[in-house]
Amino acid sequence: MGRPDSYELVFVHTGAPAATSEETDVVAVHRTSRSGPGGHPLYADDTGIVVAEISDRNEVRMIASGGHQDPSTSVRAHPV
Repeated sequence: MGRPDSYELVFVHTGAPAATSEETDVVAVHRTSRSGPGGHPLYADDTGIVVAEISDRNEVRMIASGGHQDPSTSVRAHPV
């Protein structure tokens, strides 16, 4: 089975207000023709700002797409 063409990246924000244990943001990304530093496909959102390398085990490595970015390390990938 091949790799999915699309994923939903779920960004988890810990340290949210006491009423909730965590907050999340979801961003849809689509496979690009490029590969990341680990040799896995790169996926990007429609703006090209959110870029992630996603392994065949759904491990996510966020890739900085511009200056002054601080890529999140708490991200989950779900195939769409």
